[in-house]
Amino acid sequence: ALQGNLDPSVLLAQPEVIRKEAERTLASFGAGEGHVFNLGHGITPDVDPGHLAALIDAVGELSPAYHQN
Repeated sequence: ALQGNLDPSVLLAQPEVIRKEAERTLASFGAGEGHVFNLGHGITPDVDPGHLAALIDAVGELSPAYHQN
């Protein structure tokens, strides 16, 4: 498994941008047996919880395309 980081400032962007950045991060690792998707640092207090939910949803929806069994 690989672990990858997303710049936490992306969470300040609109949900469409968050999704695109999540997809870009996943694609940068390519296909494999798995990954741990995380932020490069913690979540700042000014992040809209809905934006965090958008990231979680995007990773959940997009990740299966990169899994090889």
